[in-house]
Amino acid sequence: MKLSVSAMRRRDLRRIMAIEDAVFPEPWSAAIFHSELALRAGRAYRVAREGRTVVGYFGLMFVGDEAHVTTVAVAVDHQHRGVGTELFLDAVRVALEHGARDISLEVAAGNERAQALYRRFGFAPVGVRKGYYQRTGEDALVMWAYDVDSPAYGERLAAIESQVRSRP
Repeated sequence: MKLSVSAMRRRDLRRIMAIEDAVFPEPWSAAIFHSELALRAGRAYRVAREGRTVVGYFGLMFVGDEAHVTTVAVAVDHQHRGVGTELFLDAVRVALEHGARDISLEVAAGNERAQALYRRFGFAPVGVRKGYYQRTGEDALVMWAYDVDSPAYGERLAAIESQVRSRP
């Protein structure tokens, strides 16, 4: 599978909304994506494509030297194929380009696969937001990766990238 990651565009939203609806019990609306894309400063939204088809995406919000993952999703039929890893490699690079030292996110407490991916990237739980997901009542883990601008973290990223590139 050959993936490319590039800036999210409004024309990508039809496919993004299909992914959003399939993977989240509380999907964002198209209006939320439109408003986020309109905020050029302090935001970065990118999509992963296989050929011309959007198969995943992420969003980042920047405040000072911190980045926050606002959303990340992979199409159901592309999960467990390395798309999430590719997206996160790109997300960290984008965060670093924006001067981030630390990155945070929330993840459903029961989403162990996503948590495993985030741990691979050095994220660790620091707290719980009780009942964060209104529709399901599920808690969210708050996870942070600190010092992503350090040489040690750079080595972590290089190791992950090396593993990705060595796959057949």
